[in-house]
Amino acid sequence: MFHEIPKTRPETPLLDNIDTPEQLRALDVSDLPALTRELREFLLYSVGQTGGHFGAGLGVVELTVALHYLFNTPEDRLVWDVGHQTYPHKILTGRKERMDSLRQKDGLAAFPKRCESSFDTFGVGHSSTSISAALGMAIAAKLKGDQRRTVAVIGDGSMTAGMAYEAMNHAADEKANVLVILNDNDMSISHSVGGLSNYLTKVLSSKTYHHIREGSKKVLNAIPRAWELARRTEEHVKGMIIPGTLFEEMGFNYFGPIDGHDLPMLLHTLENLKDLDGPQFLHIVTRKGKGFTPAEQDPIGYHAITKLEPQKQEVQAPKPAVPKKPKYANVFGQWLFDMAGQDDKLVGITPAMCEGSDLLRFAEHYPERYFDVAIAEQHAVTLAAGMACEGMKPVVAIYSTFLQRGYDQLVHDVAVQNLDVLFAIDRAGMVGEDGPTHGGCYDIAYLRCIPNMLIMAPGDENETRQMLTTGHQYNGPASVRYPRGTGPGAVISKTLEPLEIGKGEIRRQGKRVAILAFGTVLTNTLKAAEQLGATVANMRFIKPLDTRLIDELVKTHELLVTVEEGCISGGAGSAVSEYLNEQAMNVPVLNLGIPDRYIEAASHAQQLEECGLDPQGIVDSVNDRLSREVRHTVALAQVARP
Repeated sequence: MFHEIPKTRPETPLLDNIDTPEQLRALDVSDLPALTRELREFLLYSVGQTGGHFGAGLGVVELTVALHYLFNTPEDRLVWDVGHQTYPHKILTGRKERMDSLRQKDGLAAFPKRCESSFDTFGVGHSSTSISAALGMAIAAKLKGDQRRTVAVIGDGSMTAGMAYEAMNHAADEKANVLVILNDNDMSISHSVGGLSNYLTKVLSSKTYHHIREGSKKVLNAIPRAWELARRTEEHVKGMIIPGTLFEEMGFNYFGPIDGHDLPMLLHTLENLKDLDGPQFLHIVTRKGKGFTPAEQDPIGYHAITKLEPQKQEVQAPKPAVPKKPKYANVFGQWLFDMAGQDDKLVGITPAMCEGSDLLRFAEHYPERYFDVAIAEQHAVTLAAGMACEGMKPVVAIYSTFLQRGYDQLVHDVAVQNLDVLFAIDRAGMVGEDGPTHGGCYDIAYLRCIPNMLIMAPGDENETRQMLTTGHQYNGPASVRYPRGTGPGAVISKTLEPLEIGKGEIRRQGKRVAILAFGTVLTNTLKAAEQLGATVANMRFIKPLDTRLIDELVKTHELLVTVEEGCISGGAGSAVSEYLNEQAMNVPVLNLGIPDRYIEAASHAQQLEECGLDPQGIVDSVNDRLSREVRHTVALAQVARP
């Protein structure tokens, strides 16, 4: 048991000699317990150097070792769900010496990534995809005549999503050779583990039992009533001891639950299961943060950690205390609590993001109006629609990247019926080290095409509060998109006053160039405008646009520049260009935003710089466009000369 994160690289003699699972499989089984200890300690050390997820990874150390020891990876396919479980997997598959680059620019990804390693068979950032992907691989193997095995590891709450059950239902129809391992770490469906359960699993997973069961089935099939009685008796006996009746009814052979930290038991069971035909389901119980005392005691708080900063040796005079700026999520959490006190029709809904979306205070004070639906974004959206039908005012707190999963419900169940649902869209824009799977780059584009949708992008913390009130009072579907992290430090009003819908404002008056800022890029835009002598408009509303303000800017400026932390294709800038084209206004427009490619993991500041959304990047883009306009004008003049 470790009580603190190592500050220096630990001694790991066994792990140092393993760069591939093939080398792992060369070890004697008696060496594996020592290897798991080394792996756990190295994981603690490496994440301490970089920051990142590690609670779930600590919980699957024994499972990761057992899987790579018994299966012929990567020929046998190992598919991970919820990619933050995979740090031990990365360490054992040739990336140990690069773990210090995790979640950094040009470094290792925070999640499995196919182009990073042949052992990463399926890229993943969102949850509940593993069984579908593994089933697809198993069917492909069958069609090609390959004999490889396929394993899906799902857990950390992922079994709450409907997609997992859709895949299991199909797997039974296909009778595919796929092993699903449920890593139940108390964030999912947990049941007690005991000697009887372990013993029963040993019996049920044994080849002897399997042969007897299949042989008996052939004999008793000749006597249909006898076979049906035997089948139901077996299921009922299992149901009294183990919680697998549901999975058995779906066509899986269920085994477990077993202790996921009992390495000999894991090895014994997986050895029995790995060559069985048809869909198999193994339920293991693990402890999130296993082996690290603070994480075991607080698995939510230690879901991920920040990088450990080295202690400075020199003694410095204490700096005066500076008030800590609230994160945008904190602004939302405070608004939700305040508005709930004024409107008893308000309800809060989240798909398993209570802490991340800062709903704790609301949940504690208004438990009857708080609904955590687990990892089920589609259900969250339609649940809100149903509540709105009955006169409630639901607020769905959801990350931009996760709202993508409920898009059909957003269109079909909310917008088509013009229901009063407010979407508080957190993590809008790029999210730094978590990379493209978690980036909120597309919400403007995928929301803007939906009729009836109000879309707002605040420039600072106070506007976030004002826009949330605006959306709450709006008659129809509304959204407020705000980024991860903190803002510029605007003074936040205590009141709950809305903004005038579709009304922007001039934040800086300049000449020649008018910059239309959408959202929190306003801060960088104002800095750039100081160098450019440009006008800056804080647009606030993406839908509806402030077309009167655009008309005024067109009359008095030579170039319009739109800036947004969202994809350029179909984004807010596109909305401005569409309006100008519709009105036949012939004015040059420069659209700045996230280009048509995925922005890989880096710090948020580095990502902004890569996209040209930092102050200097905006200045350079505008100056380049102005110089091209001048060259174009000169060229036209030369052509026009007689």
